Amino acid sequence: MIQPPPRYRVAIDIGAAILGSPRFSSVLATATVAVALCSFALRQIIGEAGLLAILLSLVVLVAGSLAAQWANIGWRALVPISLMAFTLWTWLSVVWSQYTLESFAAVNYLLVFTVLGIYIALVRDTIQIVRAFGDVMRFVLVISIGLEILTGLVFDTSLKALSIAGNLGTTDPIQGIFGARNQLGIIAVIALITFATELRTRSVERGLSIGSIVLGSLVLVLSQSPLAFGTALVILAASAALYALRRVPSGRRRYWQFVLIGFVATVAVISWLSRVAIVAWFDASGDLTYRLRVWRQLWDLGEVHRLEGWGWIGPWNDEVAPFTAFGNFGGRVPDSAHNAYLDVWFQLGLVGFLIFVGLLGLAFMRSWLLASRRRSIVFAWPALVLLALIVSAFAESSLLIEFGWLTFVVCCVKAARELSWRNALDTKPQALS
Repeated sequence: MIQPPPRYRVAIDIGAAILGSPRFSSVLATATVAVALCSFALRQIIGEAGLLAILLSLVVLVAGSLAAQWANIGWRALVPISLMAFTLWTWLSVVWSQYTLESFAAVNYLLVFTVLGIYIALVRDTIQIVRAFGDVMRFVLVISIGLEILTGLVFDTSLKALSIAGNLGTTDPIQGIFGARNQLGIIAVIALITFATELRTRSVERGLSIGSIVLGSLVLVLSQSPLAFGTALVILAASAALYALRRVPSGRRRYWQFVLIGFVATVAVISWLSRVAIVAWFDASGDLTYRLRVWRQLWDLGEVHRLEGWGWIGPWNDEVAPFTAFGNFGGRVPDSAHNAYLDVWFQLGLVGFLIFVGLLGLAFMRSWLLASRRRSIVFAWPALVLLALIVSAFAESSLLIEFGWLTFVVCCVKAARELSWRNALDTKPQALS
């Protein structure tokens, strides 16, 4: 006589079925993107402890979901070695950090978003990731513009809890629920890439896609962010280049890739030589002056620990040395280096900087090759989003924290699983691509 399984075993099987279901993975991925994107607003509303509680809950759910789907993922091609190397170096920086406790907390915070990003890349295919990002971005952009209308036009006031100045009725830029115009502008650029991908892949209704693009464009214009405008121009140029490359016969594509590299290098040199005129054209001289002051101070302090850096801290803590030395620049206390590359160099030294640049380079190269080779237009999304993050990192450090880092990890892991030498060693079924 067959004995029925113990009750605890039945409960485990039911829990595993729920945690491993595609529906649960979809909801969890969307919730993760939403929390990462709204982290500033959540921190302002429920505090640091509340945000950490939500993130830890997500990590527990992610761990359970991954365990339930263990057999369906090719683990030997799990994470790019370059990403593992960068994460390991941030951990090692705790050893020599000048602010050990803060570094330990910051490294764990970075690890949380790394794990969440890896999960999304492993259990969702690319079009599903685009849909998750698109749904969340539509929501946050509507909320942002709605609050700006209420504060700027209806009540003519500010909303200090979310750092919304209520500028919609004036000529000043808006901030949305992200606390700064540059952050809002960068989000709008990534949203436009996402909405355009949805339109081209017909993954949502055409009317919704067009409406979303109009919304993203409106937010981008109202943000008045020179950084976002410049990034958007780069994305438009890259999109045109991809469009042309995808129509070149495969036998001649490598040649045109090198031509494109040469063209980009030439444009970069011309842009550098014309930097004063470009800054004036974008009316960004005030922001540039502020950033130059921060960068000069950072460079002087960075020379003290040139090779290994001061230790990882992520967003700056103005109560901890050496960040106390930056003081108050023109009424603004820096919360970052406003340059992800200099931030990494300052916190992780030359070694960390080289690992970071290699990580970005490999991730973008893989995603670009996929975008130019694969027939589906959805493969252009990781390449263009990575490019937006890489370009914006020259004037902001948002790539290194929360939504920026989560998005980078998603694109990095997704591209690596498609173009990794370790795939040849993997005999298990590959995750959806």
